[in-house]
Amino acid sequence: MAKIGYLQVTRNCNQECIICSNPANNRTLGLQKAKQAIDELKTQKYGQVILTGGEPTLYDELPQLIKYCLKKKIFPRVITNGQRTSNFRYLRALKKAGLRHLHLSVYSCQDKIQARISRNKTSLVNIKKSLANLQKIGGITTDINITINRYNANHLSKIVSWLINDYHFIGHFVFNNLDPLIGRAAANYQVIPRLNDFELELHQALKMLEKNKKTFRVERAPLCYLTEFEHVCTETRKIIKNESRLVYFLDKRGKFIQENWVYGKAECCQVCFLNDICAGLYQMDKYYSATELYPVFVSKEKIIQKVLNN
Repeated sequence: MAKIGYLQVTRNCNQECIICSNPANNRTLGLQKAKQAIDELKTQKYGQVILTGGEPTLYDELPQLIKYCLKKKIFPRVITNGQRTSNFRYLRALKKAGLRHLHLSVYSCQDKIQARISRNKTSLVNIKKSLANLQKIGGITTDINITINRYNANHLSKIVSWLINDYHFIGHFVFNNLDPLIGRAAANYQVIPRLNDFELELHQALKMLEKNKKTFRVERAPLCYLTEFEHVCTETRKIIKNESRLVYFLDKRGKFIQENWVYGKAECCQVCFLNDICAGLYQMDKYYSATELYPVFVSKEKIIQKVLNN
């Protein structure tokens, strides 16, 4: 699979999500600097770039940047909250520019929960319009990104059921356990889930996706909470494949290359058969508790083989 880089093009946004890890800071990347970042990715043999934010559809030069990516033979993707793409003409303009892969962020299948998290009463309505537009326009691969938090942890499987039943064209799902380190989540402590809050629902959601032949990944969840699905853990895959991730942030982090995929480990992790391929617990004992971790005793070789074969 081609190496994928990440490029924040703007930190402006049309929502004020209480779980946002990259909130608005009034910074936007000039088109020339954006092109320079694409050139650098090309030099480093990246084959794809995910254009993100903030909300990248607020970036006026997005169609031009998509065209430039394709000119440089770097396949562009866009992560969006689905508000502006609810406008069919705008989505059509992105497709005309060459966009063929879009990630849509969804928090809930319930209007009140989606609105509570996004601070936007029409958020889910617009997401549904975007999905209808994507279905109508065709030709744009659509992935779903779901950030796990305390407000949606009890109905992850319902979100999946709604999406796969109503929108058959969706093929891939990504579950991100909430990152509270940077952004609004740290100030809204009540949104941070316990691992036990989502364990059963996440498992049911993944079983449903597997049954319906969808592909999926999970980030920032320790392997003891991914029974049967250890091989879909992003960090585990990075560890096994010895991969890195390059991100251009529009804040003090700047250009960031993530090569270390190991977080916190509890004492019980030392006897776990999967310790060598598990990232452990993100922000352990700061936002997530080590007391929720436990060792598992299954073959890591089988998991490694699954990762390498898929």
